[in-house]
Amino acid sequence: MPDNFPEYIQRVIEYWPALFESLWETGIMMGFAMVAAILLGLPLGTLLFLTAKGQPMQNIFIYQLSNAFVNIVRSFPFLLLVVAMQPFIREVYGRATGDPVAASFPMMLIAIALYARFVQQSLLDVPKGVTETARSMGASIPQLVWKFLFVEARSSLIIGFTTAFVSFISYSTIMGVVGGGGIGDFAIRYGYQRYETDIMYTAIIVIIIIVQLIQWWGLRLAKKLDKR
Repeated sequence: MPDNFPEYIQRVIEYWPALFESLWETGIMMGFAMVAAILLGLPLGTLLFLTAKGQPMQNIFIYQLSNAFVNIVRSFPFLLLVVAMQPFIREVYGRATGDPVAASFPMMLIAIALYARFVQQSLLDVPKGVTETARSMGASIPQLVWKFLFVEARSSLIIGFTTAFVSFISYSTIMGVVGGGGIGDFAIRYGYQRYETDIMYTAIIVIIIIVQLIQWWGLRLAKKLDKR
């Protein structure tokens, strides 16, 4: 606790508008990342599972292509990925810095690759008997995915998404480098660069609280949906 607690509270109140704005910017980036993870990462992870050797849609070319994309994006140093995507973001969005929406592009790309791998692993953990039962019943591929695989793996999929969400927050703290803002940028600009470490630690505590709440909610939901 700071030596002069009343003075610390006064500074927190003073910085609150900037802190709230940074949380809003982080929310924008996280929102785009989560949407990308669900709309594109989930299907990509499912495709990786279905096209692997011995699976219903076995296709080595599609599998290797999808797998290479996921591996390259996940292994790419995120800061370098952000810098490398600047020309593309500028071409598509019109600006590449100073905007949380522009900063969301690399966040969305990493979200797709990261969650796709979680989805693939979750589906691999589904007992093979589930797939065999579905195929013996004459289930189509969409029926196999929606009525068997996703139902069986739903708890694991939620835990994977929760884990990915925590990673998204970590990635979002880097976006201040390109003017994307966010809670990480607030901690650096108002705390570290101004030598007000108590403000920096306040931002860190806010991040920790958010992470803990998301993890608690995700694990509770996963446990509720786990019928095993």
